[in-house]
Parts: sequence; C-alpha cells; structure tokens
Amino acid sequence: MELINKKKEYQSDGQFIYSCQYHVIFCPKYRRRVLINDIDRRLRELVYEKQTEYKYKVFDINVMPDHVHLLLSTNPKVGIYTVVSKIKGATSFVLRNEFPILKRKLPCLWTRSRFISSVGAVTLEAVQKYIEEQKNK
Repeated sequence: MELINKKKEYQSDGQFIYSCQYHVIFCPKYRRRVLINDIDRRLRELVYEKQTEYKYKVFDINVMPDHVHLLLSTNPKVGIYTVVSKIKGATSFVLRNEFPILKRKLPCLWTRSRFISSVGAVTLEAVQKYIEEQKNK
C-alpha cells in the first residue's frame, strides 16, 4: 500500500501509523477578554511545554483576547477530547496561580465547551491560513 499524500506527516507509536490533525477552539469563561499581555505569551509556552507529556504536536496556535485557536495532531489512542481537557486543565491551574487577576475576574478560567474539527477535508495550510486571518479580526 502506498501513502497517497506524501507531504502529509505521519507518526507511529510502534503498533500503527496515523495522521490525525484537529482545529480546536476554546474560550475563557463568559468570553472575557483576559488573554492579553503576558497571559497570552505564558499560555503559548504552557501549550508547547506539555506536548510530550500529553502526546500531541502543535502545528499552530493563535491566542486572541477572548479565545484560543489550536491546530494540533494527536494519537487516536489518546483521543482529542482527552488532550484538549488536559490542556485546558493544566493551563488553567498554572495561569490562575501565576496571574491572580484571573482568580478575581473569573470563577474558573475556561468554559466547559470547546470546538473540535478534524482537518481531513482541507489541507493543513488552509486551516493555518484561516487561523492567521483571525488575528486581523
């Protein structure tokens, strides 16, 4: 069997080969515009730091004042819902401890909801372009 899209990056965990990319969006509670200044920079750092531990790879991240766009890949054995839940939990814990203003403004950092879309019908480049265009809105 030959892989059709040779440009697409495939990973292996020793038992199977996979390529599962997702566009993820999540928001602070009440869609408050709190992801600014050093908070957005630290959020980016935390998301990148947890890649190995939580078994995902970040292709792109865009932090807007009131929401976050992620383009990432994860092992289907782990599951995208689990990965996003871990990202939201870990970042909330650290950010609320490092930035007390978040504790004063919000009862919890993130809403329980999230948008998750597989990136199968379009190219990764198209989704990355969309995320970049969101910066200008």
